[in-house]
Amino acid sequence: MAQQANQPLPNGHPLEEYTIDRQLSLGGFSIVYLATDPEGRQVAIKEYLPNSLALRARGEIKPVITADHLGAFRYGMKCFFEEGRALARLSHPNVIRVLNFFRANDTVYMVMEYEHGRTLQEFIQKHQGHISERFIRGVFTRMLNGLREVHSNKLLHLDLKPSNIYLRSDNTPVLIDFGAARQTLLNDQPMLKPMYTPGFASPEHYGSRKDLGPWSDIYSVGASMYACLAGVAPQAADSRLKKDTLAPAMMRWDGQYSDRLLEIIDWCLNLNHLYRPQSVFALQKALVETVTPPSPKATPNWLGRFVEKFRNPIR
Repeated sequence: MAQQANQPLPNGHPLEEYTIDRQLSLGGFSIVYLATDPEGRQVAIKEYLPNSLALRARGEIKPVITADHLGAFRYGMKCFFEEGRALARLSHPNVIRVLNFFRANDTVYMVMEYEHGRTLQEFIQKHQGHISERFIRGVFTRMLNGLREVHSNKLLHLDLKPSNIYLRSDNTPVLIDFGAARQTLLNDQPMLKPMYTPGFASPEHYGSRKDLGPWSDIYSVGASMYACLAGVAPQAADSRLKKDTLAPAMMRWDGQYSDRLLEIIDWCLNLNHLYRPQSVFALQKALVETVTPPSPKATPNWLGRFVEKFRNPIR
């Protein structure tokens, strides 16, 4: 079946106890709606509907799934449902809250709190090249509180990027779209191919994925911080493995941000997962350290500091 964009449920459509208000977003694997619950509160509802496996035409409610795609569709639906159950156990101010999940229309739905604000990606596009170090440290330190909670529940995000970091109106970050969080840290669980975004995915995403771990999400954190400075995603990891042309943050933004922040970004973006922070706690500890802002006075050039970094590595 050729990939085609699925049609959303119509505005005003009743879905279990909810009423669909409008479509919020459409992706290759799901559709997200703004809806209203019985108490009149707004919620976000995510519908499992991979357009490579199922097709819903305009005016239809249930998708059409051909026999040759039925097995894959049901397996993905089962994993989507299990993901909802796992995320419903999480309760943290920096992680989107899952309120409910149910089956209907031959697929499954996940009901989440609806947050008002914008994504970090939208913020980056608006402030390209002019994002302060204070903002970066503040947002990522708090976002990492949520990621620690995810990891402590034996889950990995595996699709962490600026468009999946939501900023409330007070710039409090919230991790959203756990489309890849079905990957668990438990060795006895079946592994599913994760969804990922080039530039933010770690090198481990491109191999057998046996080396996936918290450090893989940490690579994505580093890539997201790099994007805050550059305005665009860094070079994709699979391309870097062939020929690494990514300019180190220490070189590219020498004198514009503190050495410590630039070192942290380069640390997270190490192609070898063994040389990255091995836990969110280790990364947070480095991010909250008091630093001296860059000054115009004479300082060693970036290469000198890069050498010094290896003499005195981040611990």
